[in-house]
Amino acid sequence: MSVQQDNRFQAIISHAKEYGFVFPSSEIYDGLSAVYDYGPYGSELKKNIRDYWWKSMTQMHENIVGIDAAIFMHPTTWKASGHVDSFSDPMIDNKDSKKRYRVDHLIEAHADKLKEEGKEDLANSILKKLEELDAKGDLAGLKKLIDDNKIVCSISGTSNWTDIRQFNLMFKTEFGAVASDNPDDNIVYLRPETAQGIFVNFLNVQKTSRLKIPFGIAQTGKAFRNEIVARQFIFRMREFEQMEMQFFIRPGTQKEWYEYWKEERLKWHLSLGIPAEKYRYHNHTKLAHYADAALDIEYEFPIGFKEVEGIHSRTDFDLSQHQKYSGKKLTYFDNELNQHYIPYVIETSIGLDRMFLLILSHAYQEEKWVKEDGKEDSRVVLRIPAKIAPVKLAVLPLVKKDGLPEIARSIITECTPYFKCFYEEKDTIGKRYRRQDAVGTPFCVTVDHQTKEDGTVTIRYRDTMKQERIPVKEIKDKLLDLLIFSA
Repeated sequence: MSVQQDNRFQAIISHAKEYGFVFPSSEIYDGLSAVYDYGPYGSELKKNIRDYWWKSMTQMHENIVGIDAAIFMHPTTWKASGHVDSFSDPMIDNKDSKKRYRVDHLIEAHADKLKEEGKEDLANSILKKLEELDAKGDLAGLKKLIDDNKIVCSISGTSNWTDIRQFNLMFKTEFGAVASDNPDDNIVYLRPETAQGIFVNFLNVQKTSRLKIPFGIAQTGKAFRNEIVARQFIFRMREFEQMEMQFFIRPGTQKEWYEYWKEERLKWHLSLGIPAEKYRYHNHTKLAHYADAALDIEYEFPIGFKEVEGIHSRTDFDLSQHQKYSGKKLTYFDNELNQHYIPYVIETSIGLDRMFLLILSHAYQEEKWVKEDGKEDSRVVLRIPAKIAPVKLAVLPLVKKDGLPEIARSIITECTPYFKCFYEEKDTIGKRYRRQDAVGTPFCVTVDHQTKEDGTVTIRYRDTMKQERIPVKEIKDKLLDLLIFSA
């Protein structure tokens, strides 16, 4: 990451805190590593992204329905899914700094440094070796790779490493208050993904909704992973939110549905007005044992291209595993084929927090220009797509007297049932515009003395800063049209 990119990323983080989008959690107690709270504007933006995804899945597809499964699930769920035995990352500690690293991150960081030094071939050789050893789970080989390349700790500068060991990423807790001779009897896990809640409810949903293959089940909700190294602001957190849809299909049709959802999900991203060149597909070369195809939709953040959404062809692994461990049949009877089978699954899984960061990263702009009088002017603006902006309309009386606040309040009263509005009368109109630019409000209406004379107001557009006069009675309908057809 270049200095310029790093500076931009840090500016976005600072802006997010200053304007009430994201705060460090428990900040008065010096915070909690990799845990964040969403402030007034952040919680609105996050909800709007979630609602936009939910509508695109459940309202726009007649064969996709939603559920809201509990965070706590029977612990055998995670045995069946493979999380108890294999949901882990190799980690290593530096004995001098006491800093813990995820092994692949440590080696990848060293390779990035080599590339900056112009040693591209050596870096690629190390990365290729990492991929081979990681695929085999060869911990001893990974340790030798670190030692042979004299990879050092970024803090201590030494290569005094512990052996590599596996670190399970699930959070454990105890369920209930009943004492037991076997402590494992009370253990439950905070779910590391939302997908399993969909799989265990497959038959409940299919029967009550009377759905026929192909159909999907969508869900949004919190998930928890005890990351070894959580970093890069809200990109990688220990508590995060997912938006997932599992699409159940006939065995043998997975290739065509995989291609369908790959394209459909990218269209959703582009519907927010984000340029296609900011996205790319990254096909997985190393597949999970249950998958027959997988890719990531990556976005070019200031920290480089990173995964935002995954599309996975999961075969019949999940339902087969839950059928095996529960002893309950999870088959579907296909009337057209006149046979029972366990459906295959295409998964779309997007991180809500990462999508939030994507929107902020794309929207944040620092602008400077020369005015007609020759003086310089500037602003920081969030060009958040209008349809998901935290506040859609700010209504600003020019002064606090002469009946202007009353007119402004009447506009707020009319518009509030339809979209989020904001009222402010403090400071000059210019300063108020700048504040609304900084939080991403797409439209501002100014009530002035002319409003009393002819019933018109000035509407200002965030992105162009252009202004026009429109009748007060047209404000609501005009904004509804603009929001419906906005990118």
